[in-house]
Amino acid sequence: KVVEIAPAPSLKQETKNKLYEYALKLAHKVNYNNAGTVEFLVDEQENIFFIEVNPRIQVEHTVTEEVTGIDLVRSQILIADGKELASKEIDIPSQESLRCIGFAIQCRLTTEDPANGFKPDYGTIIAYRNAGGYGIRIDEGSSYQGVKVSPFFDSMLAKVTAKGRTLQGTSARMLRALAEFRIRGVKTNMPFLENVLRHPVFQEGKCNVKFIETYPELFVFKTRMDSGTKVLRYLAETMVNGSPDIQKADHTKVFSQAKVPTYNKFEAIQPGTKQLLSNMGPEKFSQWLKEQKQIQYTDTTFRDAHQSLLATRVRTTDMLRVAEAYAYQHPQTFSMEVWGGATFDVALRFLHEDPWRRLKLLRQAIPNILLQMLIRGSNAIGYTAYPDNLVEKFIEQSWANGNDIFRIFDSLNWVKSMQVSITAVRERTGGIAEACICYTGDIFDPRRNKFNLDYYVDMAKQLEDTGAHILGIKDMAGLLKPYAAEALITALKKSIDLPIHLHTHDTSGIQPATYLKAVEAGVDVIDCALGSLSGLTSQPNFNSMVEMLKDNPRHLPFNMESLNEFSNYWETVREWYYPFESGLMAGNAEVYKHEIPGGQYSNLKPQATSLGLQERMTDIKHAYEEVNLLFGDIVKVTPSSKVVGDMALFMVTNNLTAKDVFERGDSLSFPESVKSMFRGDLGQPHGGWPETLQKIILKDEKAYTDLPNAHLAPIDFDVEFEAFLNQFDQSLTFLDFLSYKFYPKVFEDYYKHIKQYGDVSMLPTPAFFYGMKTNEEVLIEIGKGKTLIVRLLYIGEADDSGMRTVYFRLNGQTRAIEVKDTKTKVTKHSNTKMSDSTKQVGAPMQGMLSKIFVKEGEPVKKNQPLFTIEAMKMETTITAPRDFTVTKIVLPERTLVEQDDLVMEV
Repeated sequence: KVVEIAPAPSLKQETKNKLYEYALKLAHKVNYNNAGTVEFLVDEQENIFFIEVNPRIQVEHTVTEEVTGIDLVRSQILIADGKELASKEIDIPSQESLRCIGFAIQCRLTTEDPANGFKPDYGTIIAYRNAGGYGIRIDEGSSYQGVKVSPFFDSMLAKVTAKGRTLQGTSARMLRALAEFRIRGVKTNMPFLENVLRHPVFQEGKCNVKFIETYPELFVFKTRMDSGTKVLRYLAETMVNGSPDIQKADHTKVFSQAKVPTYNKFEAIQPGTKQLLSNMGPEKFSQWLKEQKQIQYTDTTFRDAHQSLLATRVRTTDMLRVAEAYAYQHPQTFSMEVWGGATFDVALRFLHEDPWRRLKLLRQAIPNILLQMLIRGSNAIGYTAYPDNLVEKFIEQSWANGNDIFRIFDSLNWVKSMQVSITAVRERTGGIAEACICYTGDIFDPRRNKFNLDYYVDMAKQLEDTGAHILGIKDMAGLLKPYAAEALITALKKSIDLPIHLHTHDTSGIQPATYLKAVEAGVDVIDCALGSLSGLTSQPNFNSMVEMLKDNPRHLPFNMESLNEFSNYWETVREWYYPFESGLMAGNAEVYKHEIPGGQYSNLKPQATSLGLQERMTDIKHAYEEVNLLFGDIVKVTPSSKVVGDMALFMVTNNLTAKDVFERGDSLSFPESVKSMFRGDLGQPHGGWPETLQKIILKDEKAYTDLPNAHLAPIDFDVEFEAFLNQFDQSLTFLDFLSYKFYPKVFEDYYKHIKQYGDVSMLPTPAFFYGMKTNEEVLIEIGKGKTLIVRLLYIGEADDSGMRTVYFRLNGQTRAIEVKDTKTKVTKHSNTKMSDSTKQVGAPMQGMLSKIFVKEGEPVKKNQPLFTIEAMKMETTITAPRDFTVTKIVLPERTLVEQDDLVMEV
């Protein structure tokens, strides 16, 4: 131990660097062979600064010992002591007496990243477990859980030697040992070693010095899951810094366990509408539906119900827990809405889930009931127009992965924009095209005759002519009043020969009456949600609707005790999602004024909060009404409703009125979504856009009136999919590619999250959103038969770098995860980080900035050396990525740097 006495708090970085260099020299001097650790220890109370040098002494040996049985080190010592080879102590009388028995292989495990030119890695080893057994020898240094791997010493953790009778057998033994090693927290060269051992040329013993450069497949590595470490890292981050999706969590809440309704899974599941569709085909199935006397029910619990009440945040795991039970208990359900709409991007953006996986898993769990999705015509599951062949491919893959009914609509009721989707369903799938009328206004209000009864009947006829199998009425804001529903359904039944499917939201509180009048008028299917996720901005209560219609001749019987059990399950689960509640406590007739869709209402409040407008929801609702009339009284449903909402928030934020928009429009910078819609990117509304307002918003930009898709080039799937794999990962699928094409930035963030934290979709929902409490234990099923048992031990205090250590017990073993506390004031000096790679050059790795080759003001050519970083007995020279001039040298030589520290500006 080397002790330097100095006033610790006042030490400058330069002084620390000199002390560090002194410690390094001393380590070399005492012949520690550069193998050890150097740590700084500051005792503030005693005002003393320590440098501690910890040797890591290793005995060198070779695999020769394993195949000859001769201890080489002992023999060398005896020879140095004057003994001859033939002496009794060494006992090697002749060359002929040496015998090689079998084979031996030695692998040196190092903290180096083979995927990145064997660049040294460093950090804390948070889990270490070696693997022995017959024929395996391990020589370790300071390799254990909690050890910090420094960038200034040898990167080797252990030497593993295997021996056996044959080369192939020895290779297999070594591979088994490497597979059982667990080293977490730092990258290692183990994937490369495993590739070498498995390679047929190595197996045949024909390697030469050109081996590595001849076979580039040695550097193609299978992605390692490391699920335990990643999930602990996610939990630690959530507990220290909170979920970024939740502004303020109530940590005093105690959540209950949700009881899953029981069912006899050993009985055969009863066939349902899925089997009918498979046997009949779409055309005959449509006719069958029209002939049914009994009213049919679509359950929206898994999609629109939680989109409307809980900002679409319900996770797949909570649905899967009851999906199979529901399929067994209620096979007479017409369909279950499970996908599409906002669920696609929310799954990627906020829940860190693969939306395609949700569809596939629900299909497996519900094999007998039709699954239904919402698709926005030419906007598909996005918020803008996409190339026709992308929309077609999406529909094709949605069918192939489990969806049956495609509820197709256009946000402006433009039939022309729905044609591609309807045709794709008919020609590329065996599914059902349910083309929708979006209902807005009031057909009985003489003051608003733009959307009258004739308008809806005429649109229904157009949709029938396009090839729709079912006509949907999408009352997204719950504006369809009972007597209007009776008149509308009656008129449509007389005018078209399609079954009619009615969807509404119970924002006003009177929509069960709307359904009753619609049922009496002959509607074929109605949308409902299980009791505890119904009402308000969601759909009417499924349980109550069945009870209400018991005395109606069109009653369809359900097991009410079972329906109520499912409602009880969701009542408990709903409490887990309390931060996402819209705040609407009761039905409200205001909806007939502002006309905000139910699916948008629960998302509008978080939007307002993010802008600091949470106290002005009344103003926002009034502005929403004003914007609708300003835009010419349009259909409001995603994505057109989002544009109206964006404009309303813009007006409230800037304290604007409709009059201000006209008078000051030339100087206003309107939201991009507003300009896009008035340009024609979402299509054309009934009656066109108000011309004066369109000119004010677009200024000098020209609008168009043809299909937005017509301005988009088709996608070359082969070329772009290959480019996608090269950009991300060869293990990704075509479905991942489709997700990327609709949401490029969202998918990139999702991909980064998966790489950092793994698959977090299996976490229990309370732990996912709020982390864990001290001594709480959760079970996380990461695969079939693979369960992690995680207990939180405690969370340490933040150090001077703002780092906290979170201690877990994972499957009985303690794990420590370090997390940066973003709320803690950092007292330790840190270098500025690189933020713009076009104007800055940073350190690609941790180490010492040993030499800078350029000066300020010096012009530099591409590939010219800039500076050298020394780490782990290796110097790395950083070269210029392009031609530029150095404008500023930020850090001096001999500075200790971390990855991405800013070194120079250019």
